[in-house]
Amino acid sequence: MSIERRFDVSLVAEMALREKQIQQNYRPIIGVHKWFARRPGTLFRAMILSEFEKGPLEDAFFRANDLSGIRIADPFMGGGTPLIEANRLGCSVQGFDINPMSAWIVREEIEYLDVAAYEREARALIAALHTEIGGYYRTSCPLYGDADVPVKSFLWVKVLDCEACGKSLDLFPGYLVAENRRHPKNVLVCPACGDLNEVNDRASPGDCTACGTALAQIGPARRGRCACPGCGHSNVYPGKVRQPLEHRLFAIEYYNPKRKAGHKGRFFKKPDAEDLTRMAEAVERWRRTVPSFVPDQEILPGDETDRLHRWGYASYRDMFNPRQLLGLELSCRLISETGNRRIRHALATNLSDLLRYQNMLCRYDTMALKSLDIFSVHGFPVGLVQCESNFMGIVDGGGSNVGSGGWSNIAGKYAKAKRYCGAPFEVRRHGSRKIRVPIDGEWIGEKLNGSRREVAISCKDAADVELAPGSLDAVFTDPPYFGNVQYGELMDFCYVWLRRLIGDKAEGFDRLSTRSPDELTGNVTEERGLEHFTEGLSAVYSRMASGLTPGAPLVFTYHHNKPEPYYAVGVAILDAGLVCSASLPCPAEMGGSIHIHGTASSIIDTVFVCRASGATVGRWLFDTPERLAAIVTEDLTRLESAGRTPTQGDRRCIVFGHLTRMAVWKLRKGWNRVLPTTKKLAAFAEAVSVYGKPEQLVEHVGTAGSKVPLQSSLYATTASEEEARGAVSF
Repeated sequence: MSIERRFDVSLVAEMALREKQIQQNYRPIIGVHKWFARRPGTLFRAMILSEFEKGPLEDAFFRANDLSGIRIADPFMGGGTPLIEANRLGCSVQGFDINPMSAWIVREEIEYLDVAAYEREARALIAALHTEIGGYYRTSCPLYGDADVPVKSFLWVKVLDCEACGKSLDLFPGYLVAENRRHPKNVLVCPACGDLNEVNDRASPGDCTACGTALAQIGPARRGRCACPGCGHSNVYPGKVRQPLEHRLFAIEYYNPKRKAGHKGRFFKKPDAEDLTRMAEAVERWRRTVPSFVPDQEILPGDETDRLHRWGYASYRDMFNPRQLLGLELSCRLISETGNRRIRHALATNLSDLLRYQNMLCRYDTMALKSLDIFSVHGFPVGLVQCESNFMGIVDGGGSNVGSGGWSNIAGKYAKAKRYCGAPFEVRRHGSRKIRVPIDGEWIGEKLNGSRREVAISCKDAADVELAPGSLDAVFTDPPYFGNVQYGELMDFCYVWLRRLIGDKAEGFDRLSTRSPDELTGNVTEERGLEHFTEGLSAVYSRMASGLTPGAPLVFTYHHNKPEPYYAVGVAILDAGLVCSASLPCPAEMGGSIHIHGTASSIIDTVFVCRASGATVGRWLFDTPERLAAIVTEDLTRLESAGRTPTQGDRRCIVFGHLTRMAVWKLRKGWNRVLPTTKKLAAFAEAVSVYGKPEQLVEHVGTAGSKVPLQSSLYATTASEEEARGAVSF
């Protein structure tokens, strides 16, 4: 059996779409720590089962499987999804990544943990933090007169001294605190007195109930300029700052457990004198603290980090306020005193993940009424209004978390992730109901109840790995996408803290930064372009191919908005001596993700199946734009049947995938891998151009007329059907 015969696009697409809506509910394992652009676990489970199991894919998917003896590698393991799915099925796995944070996170995902013992230590740590600093996260409720209730979020606005008159001015891009979706009314801050006003109509909000000033939605800070309300001078921000701009606390969202049941909506207030005093006390306590764990490492130049430099951030500690630094320092001290090494590492991983929410670059979502973590847009967005979450987190009387971004949230999802390792499940749809299906007999880890599996995780460049011929039965991976995410620059934000807490003895932690000159992302600062990406991908695929058994697959997911990065992929496949036997579409992102919402980006990946020998489906080969359009239209129809309405971006990625597959097919005989990279890329581009300009082909698919009927011979075929239509060997 093989992926080419058994992979079911409609089935897998439907499951992948559901998983990406709420991935932590379908694959709780991702809750161990943030990683970027994780692909659906359901996709990789389906690919592995399609290759190695028998019978209908849907049957195998929802039952326990044992693929012990199968050896699988992932040369770009990132967050570990392919390895975790293979390990869960019983395979022996090898994973490589050049980023030490990747190696650390995947080990944390797979390594066995006594969850009950971990939870006891986590509760003790949170209790100790409550004792030490809990008072800094309390307030009073002006609505009902209750004292000492927990704060969910502190909202801060950047301030600037006017260049003309010296008066401090708030850099409000807008005055809206909360929309009337999850709160009965809109909440606006008064531009004059700072009072919070609840209004029905944002377009005509009226006057402030406290001072009579006209309320407004739009603030004065727009496109790097802000007019001083006192003298009218137009100030430029951030300007030539040498340190980050100061912040002013202007609003608080709190939680009143005694009144919640009878109260409609959320609880908001303008900070009072006691709130400002609490913050001043935290600032003073931090001033008197001699830190042992807060890193003083400078922020290195980079495509993403240069934005931080423009705003005056010179070191990583500059990105936190004193109250956050105090909480993080105390947390590190408590973690360092934990006796059990495995639990100490788990708590250190929690702290690293907590950093995403405990910094002064988090923003407040005025619709969802929650904090947006620093990586919500896969970068370092420097906003003008920031959100500081409750450090410990808030737990209601039923044991559920209220809000996000605190220790209780992070520890809770970590424990859920590790419990999932011992009892994985799938989610099956029955009508409108979602049914959790336990998969008894499968588990994730290197050991469980006396059973052991081979797991090898390495922080190294996969191009330098020595593999014995025939030592791998498959390679499954999700490679870098050339320039989309600067993983090293972003992960340094967590790494500098984790390294300070754990020390430099963990693999890869001897480096001051997770960045590497061999990282396969386009990077202007490092002058890494398409040639670098092509050569690196080619070296890795060639090394992996050298270890495969005859005819074994190298399978990877890929998408990009431009055709040129696909040329790099095609060159890498050919350099490795492989042929692309299938290019299959599958949803891999969530359409509503903040970093792609409203852009031309696609959520559809192409799954490239590559082998040194084997067979492809004859009807997948094409010579004309019309035949390409028919194949792509069938892909789109199957995605529609799974619940995805294809976009122009989806069409583009699917077309580019098929063009890449066919260009590899045409060039496979007589390919000269020793040519200069520029010439190989040019040769590949020329092979693609035979069919027409890629963008014109995308337009052709979009206007090619009515849909062709689904043909079962294209996907999920039986052996007899394949023989009838004629497979083409290579």
